[in-house]
Amino acid sequence: MKLSKRVSILAPSPTLAITAKANELKRQGVDVVGLGAGEPDFNTPAHIIEAAEKAMREGKTKYTATAGIPELLKAISEKFERDNGLTYSTKQIIVTNGGKHALYNLFMSILDPGDEVIIPIPYWVSYPEMVKVADGVPVFIEGAESNAFKVTAQQVKEAITPRTRALIINSPSNPTGSIYTRKELEEIVDVCLTHKVLMVSDEIYEKLIYDGHEHVSVATFSKEAYENTVIINGMSKPYSMTGWRMGYAAGNEAVIQAMVDLSSHSTSNPTSFAQYGALAALTGPQEPLEMMKREFVKRRDRVVELLNQIDGITCLKPEGAFYVFPNVSKAMAKMGYDDVDKWSEALLEKEKVALVPGSGFGSKENVRISYAASMEQLEKGIERIKRFVEGA
Repeated sequence: MKLSKRVSILAPSPTLAITAKANELKRQGVDVVGLGAGEPDFNTPAHIIEAAEKAMREGKTKYTATAGIPELLKAISEKFERDNGLTYSTKQIIVTNGGKHALYNLFMSILDPGDEVIIPIPYWVSYPEMVKVADGVPVFIEGAESNAFKVTAQQVKEAITPRTRALIINSPSNPTGSIYTRKELEEIVDVCLTHKVLMVSDEIYEKLIYDGHEHVSVATFSKEAYENTVIINGMSKPYSMTGWRMGYAAGNEAVIQAMVDLSSHSTSNPTSFAQYGALAALTGPQEPLEMMKREFVKRRDRVVELLNQIDGITCLKPEGAFYVFPNVSKAMAKMGYDDVDKWSEALLEKEKVALVPGSGFGSKENVRISYAASMEQLEKGIERIKRFVEGA
């Protein structure tokens, strides 16, 4: 059967693919250490589960408004005011089936064929594919590892053409965990406003920041920046709610309404009772989040320490999220590999460690390791990586 061009050009998600492969090996009884999944290993906090269960028992299992239940929209509005100093009316917010759905709806709503979206490398694997599905053109600029994988305002400026529609900003970053400073963002904002480029600010890891670093949303710099930004966020990462599929977007009312209209003809509303769980996540106790953060810091520090002890591997210490993005190029060269995908495949085959090759993020020299796994699994996995590299 003939498939459409838009799906024929898509590359499968390498993060989901490696996780599926690891899970299949586990089902076969193989002792696989899975370090690829981008989700916390903690269960969703009890008060969130209880809120969703209560909603179901009270009959809140029917259709809701496409944009989300009023209570949740209000809670998200209050979250922006409280955490970011930003004022969004409930008409400027949409609740979506995960942050991924928010991004998809946004690109489908703002892009015409040939419109360009600037995407910094390393990038989250789905950004380019979503742009392509919306008939847009991904334009890549590379963040140097020497600059913590971050791009500069000058790079953004040089990438802008008459077809440029938007720039994606992801801070803290997946896959690097890097955070843009206030000054770096201010310079990028100035370029975008000068050239009328929409800023798509993916802030899904906003609450997973360590060592006193600061999260700054580009929408906070000025009234013009506020009007020229769409913020993407969600519950998956901070509240360990990946399977609940609860995301949201906020921005210009006309853009948000277009996203609502698109949802009304595709997914309809987000899951009704999951919205009540999301409401409890935002308005309930935050101690479970703080507990996760403390554990992530311990894991991050240990993972970085162990990786930097392996001959041929270097690893920067991330400032947020729950990933490290070590450079394995010297280890690859020593072992006779010239392809990070083949190196990663050999690691899975020989030592049964599943991680995500950097090629999926636009990098040929790095791999992504998620430290949202237990300390035991992390130490076990890195010991196997060490054996794989130094025993070659």
